[in-house]
Amino acid sequence: MITVHPITEDSLMINFDDTIHLSVTQTIMQLVEQLKLDSSSHLFSHQIKENILEITPSYTSLFIQYRASRLTYEDINAVLEIWIKTHSSSKKKLSTCLHELPVYYHPEVGLDLPLLAQQHQLTQKAIIQYHSQKEYHVYAIGFAPGFAFLGEVDSLIATPRRDSPRLNVPAGSVGIAEQQTAVYPNNTPGGWNIIGNCPSPLFDISASPITPFNVGDKVTFTPITREAFLALGGQIDKNWT
Repeated sequence: MITVHPITEDSLMINFDDTIHLSVTQTIMQLVEQLKLDSSSHLFSHQIKENILEITPSYTSLFIQYRASRLTYEDINAVLEIWIKTHSSSKKKLSTCLHELPVYYHPEVGLDLPLLAQQHQLTQKAIIQYHSQKEYHVYAIGFAPGFAFLGEVDSLIATPRRDSPRLNVPAGSVGIAEQQTAVYPNNTPGGWNIIGNCPSPLFDISASPITPFNVGDKVTFTPITREAFLALGGQIDKNWT
């Protein structure tokens, strides 16, 4: 059951479900798409759209911040309630992008690759195959700008977060945490199990958009050689902490 709750005087939260599922993501993105359309729709007028300041989707919810001087919670909630009642009849297919990302899988950039192989009683080659043979969906974007939570990894390589997070994980690091995988867009602390590195830039504050990912997009990983990794601008970082 979809519910709407006020958070502060200028924000609200829409909860879509208690369980992470692709169908929930699709429903969330249907609403996001309606709210972001340039032209006014039957439900969401220009007045509402031009006074929405922030739309932040997550796994099972959607956060909306609005200009309280021009909109009230009651204004938005009234329209959202109509959308909630009618959304299930919508068969519109969402426009999504497929991102094909190159990854150099190797212990010199994926420090946890040998550990995962040992833990799951698999070869490193098998870990790479299981990770790169799937098509992932972007379920949420957060933690750091451009950090896309992707799911779901094969159950044979699903791995809990590290007991002790690292103080610095190099940009491009590809990690696994539970059933999720992700690419660190920047140098940042983190506790995911790192198995490789992607040389493609995934966050640029001067670009538009600043990150290529949107919730609902698809992502695939393609193994590349060390030579290809370096040729694409990848770096072998020796300063892990």
